[in-house]
Amino acid sequence: MSMLEGKTAVVTGASRGIGAAVARMLHDRGVNLGLASRSGDDLGLTDVVAKACDVRDLDALIQLCEETAARFGGIDIVVPNAGVGAYGPFLELSREHLDEMLDVNLKGTVYAVRAALPHMLGREGDVVTLASEAGRRGLPYEAVYCASKFGQVGLTRALDHELREHGIRCANVCPGGVATDFALEEGRGRTEDVLPGMMTAEDVAEVVVFVLERPRHMRILETAFRPITEGSWG
Repeated sequence: MSMLEGKTAVVTGASRGIGAAVARMLHDRGVNLGLASRSGDDLGLTDVVAKACDVRDLDALIQLCEETAARFGGIDIVVPNAGVGAYGPFLELSREHLDEMLDVNLKGTVYAVRAALPHMLGREGDVVTLASEAGRRGLPYEAVYCASKFGQVGLTRALDHELREHGIRCANVCPGGVATDFALEEGRGRTEDVLPGMMTAEDVAEVVVFVLERPRHMRILETAFRPITEGSWG
């Protein structure tokens, strides 16, 4: 029996990519799920709460978390995963892309934790933020994306100080290149031939589960990992 069985998790950006892989892996371990995505896809999983939800809408996330907590008796885990990216010279990024990255990546993470946390207090819980290597190092032509990811990392590090006394652990999961649609986002100039050398969404989901399955007397603050084909940065 998994040590996660019977716990309840809320995952954002859950309809595809890393979010879907995390949701499926948690479901396989007996975790109850609240799934937020723009499509509201339940991934064909049984006994889950799935809602169409834009993470830029705090009220929508609050409603999802309230329904999830009411159905399963509370929330133990929140995985802010929803994210978008656009790449290119800083001055050439459109206003739309600037706003979307900051709103979805950073505000969406703040809102997901804000919505879930009232249902986590008094329980031993976990916040596991899907950040990025771009949240640890500045990268060329990714300035605003990096800013949004650095913000995620900073938020989660700060919450670790604030929430540890409540028995809630906070971790940043920071992968490098992952073979999802996200890897081909606008401005990167990539084609699908780069995907075979990258990690899979399931590789990342396994790290999320590893973080969650550590015994409660310890916590992992950050994990950083890359595909073997990806170079090292200073």
